[in-house]
Order: sequence, then structure tokens, then C-alpha cells
Amino acid sequence: MITAIVMIDAATDAIGEVAQAIADLEGVSEVYSVAGDADLVAIVRVREFEQIAEVIAGRINKVPGVLETDTHIAFRAYSRHDLEAAFSLGLEPSG
Repeated sequence: MITAIVMIDAATDAIGEVAQAIADLEGVSEVYSVAGDADLVAIVRVREFEQIAEVIAGRINKVPGVLETDTHIAFRAYSRHDLEAAFSLGLEPSG
């Protein structure tokens, strides 16, 4: 599974509608409204790397009200669950 984090600038008067339209797209698992440099953050999950372009350039960028996107490809996921599994194996954190 390939995960991309997409930072989205949206038209200010349509953020809710843009978020819902993006959330309804195939390949998009979640959309968050956020504070900071972007208006929305979408999590895209696909099986093949080539599908990233289909979802972002072919679908997200075509949603009315999307002004700009900035895409980050995830290499590895870290979570509390992963850390707990490492500790249960007897691995010691460095530091």
C-alpha cells in the first residue's frame, strides 16, 4: 500500500464543499481541515505508485475550488502500536 499526504489550498468560501468532494473520491481515505499553510490535508492510499498521479492530478486537482496541491509520499509509518511491538520484542530505544 502506498500512502501520500496531500496538502491542499482551497477557495476560502468553499472549504467544506471541497473537502467533501475530495473525501468522496476513490483512493482518498481521509480529509482533514487544518490550520497552517494548507487548508486541507488528504490521505491517499493506493496499491500502485502509478495510481498516485491518477488520484491527485486526475481527480483531486480537478475538484472545483482546489487551488493548489503539494504531495508528500510516505516511506514508513510509525505509530504507538509499532513502538509497543518493538518494546515487546525487547528492543531498547536509543537516546
